[in-house]
Order: sequence, then structure tokens, then C-alpha cells
Amino acid sequence: MGNLFAGPHLWIILIIILLLFGAAKLPALAKSLGQSARVFKGEMKAMKEDDADATTTDAAAAADATATGTSAPAKPSAERPADQDTPPRAS
Repeated sequence: MGNLFAGPHLWIILIIILLLFGAAKLPALAKSLGQSARVFKGEMKAMKEDDADATTTDAAAAADATATGTSAPAKPSAERPADQDTPPRAS
């Protein structure tokens, strides 16, 4: 199929974008795309920091438990068995 973003293909795509959005709206569109990318990057960085903090906290708890000779605290399970939530069914 070839490279679609080379030579005249790129010019045709740019002209179509210019016709669709107009010259006046292109700077605003570029600004909003930049702001969206900045917010996305910040959120990804925050998620990575949260994951790193959780990993170091879990490792520190396990190290403390090992040093004191006790077992590591059990993590609460995300799901509870169905028999604890609902009464038994009558047949």
C-alpha cells in the first residue's frame, strides 16, 4: 500500500483539514489538542507514581513483617463470596 504520509498525499490531507476546519479555527484546535495531551501526560505520570507508591508500601509492610517474625498482613479481597451476601435460596 505504500507510505500514505509522503509527498502529495500529505499535501492533500492538509488541504482537506484546512477546508474542513477553516484557517481561523486551526490555532484553537491545535491549542485544545496541546492542552489535552498535557492533561493526559499528567494523569499518566500520576498513575505511575501511585503504582510506585503502592509497590513500595507493600514491600515495606512485607519487610517489617519479616523483621518482626510475623506473617505479612492479608490484603482484603476485592470480591466476597456470594454466600455471605445473600441468604440461601428455598427450593
